[in-house]
Amino acid sequence: MTAIERIAPETVQLSHEEIRRYSRHLIMPEVGIQGQRKLKAASVLLIGTGGLGSPLSLYLTAAGVGRIGLVDYDVVDETNLQRQVIHFTSDVGKPKLESAAGKLSDINPYVVIEKHNVPLTSENALDILANYDVIIDGTDNFPTRYLVNDACVLLGKPNVYGSIFRFEGQLTVFYAKEGPCYRCLFPEPPPPGLVPSCAEGGVLGILPGTIGTLQATEAIKLILGIGKPLIGRMILYDALDMSFDTIKLRKNPDCPVCGEHPTLTHLIDYEQFCGVPAHDRSVYKEKNVQQQVKSITPTELKARLDAGDNILIVDVRDPHEWEISDIQGSLHIPKSQIIARMDEIPRDREVVLQCKTGARSRDALLMLQDKGFTNLVNLKGGINAWAREVDPSLPTY
Repeated sequence: MTAIERIAPETVQLSHEEIRRYSRHLIMPEVGIQGQRKLKAASVLLIGTGGLGSPLSLYLTAAGVGRIGLVDYDVVDETNLQRQVIHFTSDVGKPKLESAAGKLSDINPYVVIEKHNVPLTSENALDILANYDVIIDGTDNFPTRYLVNDACVLLGKPNVYGSIFRFEGQLTVFYAKEGPCYRCLFPEPPPPGLVPSCAEGGVLGILPGTIGTLQATEAIKLILGIGKPLIGRMILYDALDMSFDTIKLRKNPDCPVCGEHPTLTHLIDYEQFCGVPAHDRSVYKEKNVQQQVKSITPTELKARLDAGDNILIVDVRDPHEWEISDIQGSLHIPKSQIIARMDEIPRDREVVLQCKTGARSRDALLMLQDKGFTNLVNLKGGINAWAREVDPSLPTY
């Protein structure tokens, strides 16, 4: 059984060079010459060229998928290199699309690489996704996950889904024609701030390699129409135990987008729906932060501290992060304990909250505001910005 019925292998031919390149596929009866022609005739869209997108793009290109689209508009950062293996040290500062496309074309010049250097939004998602057979979600934020899911359902596309956090990963294929979609499992997003991102909680560098490679495997199976795709099943991977568990997923007849009587028939404002900005849309995120909380730059804070202003800095990072870097004199209260320990925070003194980059401290600030605190300020860019602009003796991470 295959979910990709419109791929027509008879429309493509393999050159002698391609036959030599893919010879290990061609001698497998499950693939053969017809299967390789299916791969060449197929198109796959990868949402993101980061941790999951790296192994995905590398293996799908090497396997000979004929047309691969990449959606990303971020630039390569040093912190990416621990897990995003398609990007090299020499690529730092370059657009991720340019970095990835160059490697992929070198791996396999017979594959067409299409670059979409834009944030995926409700305005452009349907137009971009419509041109591909298989969609693969390699993002790390809820607004984009719901957007990709809803667009795939509306377009009738399979969505090869993967997610990672610390030592754990999840993998499934959401395909509303044959099984459940993402909303069948998660009709509503979690409350803002409840689930930390990988930037906040960390991720084992090799973990996206495991999950991304499995996503690539599912995409190949869908294209070739072989094996049993993970439609209606989800794999739960625990790297610490080296265990794989499979759970069954059921279609929700009351699902608002793929149920028997759908109420969601068009794409919506997913940042508003989730209550958070898309984490990979830094421009929009910063705009949103500026509108909601008062902030201070590291240089402004340093000047006020030097002037003797009575300011308390509250560091809301986790304890193991304090060992990496620390602003002397800070009060250490992890974000998860901020409400339980709020009595330690004076209400008659200006308080500056800080974390790694400013996201968790912003959340903590809003939580304290709900409890009546008024004299709160967020350190813009967090301790990493402090290290870059004020104290270069501190490392960034």
